[in-house]
Amino acid sequence: MKTKDRRLEAIKMIISGKEVGSQEEVLNELRKEGFTLTQATLSRDLKQLKVAKAASMNGKYVYVLPNETMYRRSHKPLSAGEMLSNPGFLSINFSGNLGVIKTRPGYASSIAYNIDNSNVPEILGTIAGDDTIIIVLREGVDHNALIDGINDIVDF
Repeated sequence: MKTKDRRLEAIKMIISGKEVGSQEEVLNELRKEGFTLTQATLSRDLKQLKVAKAASMNGKYVYVLPNETMYRRSHKPLSAGEMLSNPGFLSINFSGNLGVIKTRPGYASSIAYNIDNSNVPEILGTIAGDDTIIIVLREGVDHNALIDGINDIVDF
């Protein structure tokens, strides 16, 4: 995963796991995760992620993400590093030239995005829901070869 992609994922995890209300708080959390960046870079990242501020249950204004299931705030937050190291992949099964990947809730779209952007020649494309991905394969593709080809992307 590219450094920027990892940083954006870490920002999402921080915002979804903690009530942070300032860029300084986000920068401090990112430093704990090993990221060093300027306030200007963080500002661009927040804009790219479409982060907004909203009132929390206690009335404090905090950063929130667009309505994405994967990043809903949890009651027992893990560090961004722990969340990123815990893959969402659960299983893969095939029927003809279709593959079905099951994921943890909220992980399907990001895994499908990674598959689509990896340019695996055996894959024509993906369709993702919340916890399921349909992979359309080229005719005659060996399923075991495909699993080997996407192993690094999906983290089986």
